[in-house]
Amino acid sequence: PADIRWADVIFVMEPKHQHRLQATYARLLAYKRLHCLDIPDDYRYMDPVLVALLDDRVARYLAGDVAAR
Repeated sequence: PADIRWADVIFVMEPKHQHRLQATYARLLAYKRLHCLDIPDDYRYMDPVLVALLDDRVARYLAGDVAAR
């Protein structure tokens, strides 16, 4: 919960992660931006392919977020 409180934007890899967060922390997420990156949770920790996917997808969201302001 502490991480949710200070975050402005929250990224999850899969829809099931998003649903789990929403079910558990609905009140804390009420004014947060929660984005699903649609990356299957099939990778090992710090897998270079996963890191590259995360970098790419998060950068796209952040670039759009900055452009919208």
